[in-house]
Amino acid sequence: MMTDPIADLLTRIRNATRILEKKVDVPYSKMKERIVAILKKEGYVVDYHVLETVPAKTIRIHVKYSDNDDVVIRYIQRVSRPGCRVYKRVNEIPKVQNGMGIGIYSTPKGVLTDHDCRKERVGGEYLLSVW
Repeated sequence: MMTDPIADLLTRIRNATRILEKKVDVPYSKMKERIVAILKKEGYVVDYHVLETVPAKTIRIHVKYSDNDDVVIRYIQRVSRPGCRVYKRVNEIPKVQNGMGIGIYSTPKGVLTDHDCRKERVGGEYLLSVW
């Protein structure tokens, strides 16, 4: 039984980038799909598709690399975990790598980046950081 599906998603992406794999499959959930959509919007993954596989849906993520096969995702780390949740108010939201990375938050307005949280004036659970 998996206790932290988001950590599993990040580990699969991290492992794929380490072996220069072009795509990675992860079990589907709405939260994972929203996180991957943000990673696509911010340019960290090329694309993703939801596959209707049996017995359960799967998300296929196409990992992004630079022209010389250098990874775009240098660091991806879970912040808030099931055993130690981390919540931030809007005025407490840190800039990741001085604005060079992104933080992803689960808020009452949906899953948002740190920049969008500041713009929407909303805080939430600090899920992960990427750069």
